[in-house]
Amino acid sequence: MHGWPSPSSTRTTDLTATILCEAGFVPKPGVVDNAVYVDGYRVDSPPTLEQTYDLQKRRGGLAWIGLYRPSETMIQSVAQEFDLHYLMVEDAIAAHQRPKLERYGTTLFTVLRPARYLDDEEEVEFGELHVITGPGFVVTIRHAERPDLAWVRQRLEKHPGLLSQGPEAILYSIIDQVVDDYSPVVAGLENDIDEIEKQLFDGDPDVSQRIYLLMSEVMDFQRAVKPLVAMMDNLARGFEKYRVDIELQRNLRDVQDHVLRIVDQVDGFRTLLQNALSVDATLTAQRQSEETKRLTETSLEQGEQMKRVSSWAAILFAPSLIGGIYGMNFVHIPELDWRFGYPMALGMMLALAVILYTVFRRKGWL
Repeated sequence: MHGWPSPSSTRTTDLTATILCEAGFVPKPGVVDNAVYVDGYRVDSPPTLEQTYDLQKRRGGLAWIGLYRPSETMIQSVAQEFDLHYLMVEDAIAAHQRPKLERYGTTLFTVLRPARYLDDEEEVEFGELHVITGPGFVVTIRHAERPDLAWVRQRLEKHPGLLSQGPEAILYSIIDQVVDDYSPVVAGLENDIDEIEKQLFDGDPDVSQRIYLLMSEVMDFQRAVKPLVAMMDNLARGFEKYRVDIELQRNLRDVQDHVLRIVDQVDGFRTLLQNALSVDATLTAQRQSEETKRLTETSLEQGEQMKRVSSWAAILFAPSLIGGIYGMNFVHIPELDWRFGYPMALGMMLALAVILYTVFRRKGWL
């Protein structure tokens, strides 16, 4: 993590979470993890929301309520307890929100779109995470199975000093985890683009469809990542007003740099794929042009052959015509009784053949 405790400090807990995920463990809708923290330490994990509210008021600590696909009743309960704005509540219930950061008085409503890359399908799978932070409370609402915020919670609980800095520390840590999870997505997309470049020049006929589908994934990923730039800027502008700890400010700037790098990479991916489409269109047109040229050359060659065949047919037809005329069984053919009739017929045959050969030769048909 950028600026946060090293993952090596929680290797055991992360391994447990990984095993659960690989085993197909999916939490039941409702309260996933519910805790109250005092001075950065977990003092209790109440089984119900009502007990959490009561304990948080009595101990004056920080309540972190983790919900997974909660019912409308649960969200309304949280909204009533922490006096949440009705627009925020509507968005939390409806889900399917774009990434955004909105402030309602002292309460901050953050929507994030976590992502992971499915290499076999060459698709980016998106989740949706709502983080509501206010004085003394954090409510996280997951509308998808990922990300598993247990990892973030476990890491923060290993460092009470960081957790004691309040809701801002939790929010920034969650954002950092979401942004870190974008790195494998970037790597997966980059690998696919490298494969597409090879396919392009190998003449793979399926490359056009692959480029189009991958561009669709890149555009979806771009819509999830790009709003983070403005969101991070808005958080940075509230540093002084909300007296954010200097270390948290540094951590946020580090995450902000990471976001900018990812946005630049994704923009580059989109440009590369657009160029790939242009190159594919050019190569396809070139191949079609070469095929048309080849067909034209074949057609011309066939035409030349037809000329030669037709020329010889004409040359042979002329003597056949004369022979056919004098071969008719008519009694009164003047030349039949003429002494020079036979030589004349042969001469005419030869003369016509020579004349036709000369004409066709001059025209280039022979």
